Amino acid sequence: MIAAAPVRPGPPEGRAHRGYGEAMARRLVRIRLLAPLAHRDFALLWAGMSVSLLGDGVYYVAIAWQVYQLSHTPTALALVGVAYTAPQLLLLLLGGVVSDRLDRRWVLIGGSLLSGTAIGVLGGLAASGRLELSWVFALVAVHGAGQAFALPAFSALVPDLVPAEQVAAASSMTQFFQPLALMLVGPALGGGLILAVGTGPSFVLDAATFVVAALVLRRLRARPPAPAGERRRSLRRDLREGLAFTASHTWLWGTLVAASIFLLVWDGPFEVLLPYLVKFDLRQGAGALGLVYAAGGLGAVATAPLVAQLGLPRRAVLVMYGAWTGGALGLVVFGLATRLWVLVAVSVLAMGLMTAGNIIWAALMGTMVPGPLRGRVASLDWLVSNSLVPVSMGLTGPVAAALGARATLVAAGLAAAAVTTGFLFLPGIRHVAPPPGAPPRTSPVAPG
Repeated sequence: MIAAAPVRPGPPEGRAHRGYGEAMARRLVRIRLLAPLAHRDFALLWAGMSVSLLGDGVYYVAIAWQVYQLSHTPTALALVGVAYTAPQLLLLLLGGVVSDRLDRRWVLIGGSLLSGTAIGVLGGLAASGRLELSWVFALVAVHGAGQAFALPAFSALVPDLVPAEQVAAASSMTQFFQPLALMLVGPALGGGLILAVGTGPSFVLDAATFVVAALVLRRLRARPPAPAGERRRSLRRDLREGLAFTASHTWLWGTLVAASIFLLVWDGPFEVLLPYLVKFDLRQGAGALGLVYAAGGLGAVATAPLVAQLGLPRRAVLVMYGAWTGGALGLVVFGLATRLWVLVAVSVLAMGLMTAGNIIWAALMGTMVPGPLRGRVASLDWLVSNSLVPVSMGLTGPVAAALGARATLVAAGLAAAAVTTGFLFLPGIRHVAPPPGAPPRTSPVAPG
């Protein structure tokens, strides 16, 4: 763990200013959600992430609307999801090794710029009227490749920037602004932009946010990679180390397997059929879809400060799985709802519960995985958890065609809830043990 850099000494007349800064830091610590902002590099990382996520919220609505303008079938959007996730899954393990070998901030910047370039080209083609589905497939694949490096680098970098006792608060803060930007402000802005200027400028705006984020991230202090002797080790040995650590902890590998099955039955119906339901069944516009996403963001935003203030629960795994089970059942209500306001209300509750589980998971990963292994374990997390997402996307269209969109949503919600409930009975999954030599925890996680 790299401690926050000390404040540089200033001239005598700056003493009052430093006293004010220290007082502000103490006030931030009292509000646990904001405490990590007292650390300069985390504040910069958070600012860059926030700008990028705001653009991603616009992209989230624009890509669904663009695909349904080019093709009126859920299968087309499902294939776009496959095109995004397939290269990401292929490159994630390499991204994890690279993020453990190199300065993680540069890995994050490089992956973000690759994604931003692809989305910028997508926006230019859409604005010129020359965009075809084949171009969408190719460009979202490049976007996914960029994220294969950015995601593990970001997950591994956050615990390096704050003290161990603030990792849970840092995870909560990330989960606070992520839905605020990705599901609340961003989709609302995206829906308005699409109505006003079309999808092309909306994609260009998202691309610009990647560039702004990269410029902010350049100001982070360098985090040296592993010593030269360690860097000369083979990629295969690095991967074996990450796999061995993951396999030795049931709470870790069990949750990864559970998440992969959960997302197999949950992700495709949520990503593909919810926009379809709003557009073709309820006959609502892009603004209504943005409203449903924004409501989910509101639920997540309301949940994050509460989890941050309470800290990790003693029975962390049990609470985490319970929250995910409640969120999964939201799909059942989506499939039964015939009014837009019901979709909005359930989105608030379901996304709030999903966010609570995600915060606990991120905090466990940040505090229970040793720093030198964090990039590789994070890449395994993204890889295993999302390994069946392309299958989910590919199956959603045919299953919805056979059963209907609503029946598919109901069945998916029930199946996802059964997965999270069933894995709680896996022997040892509720026992979370800290790595050897770890300092005592301020918020202990007791065996289930």
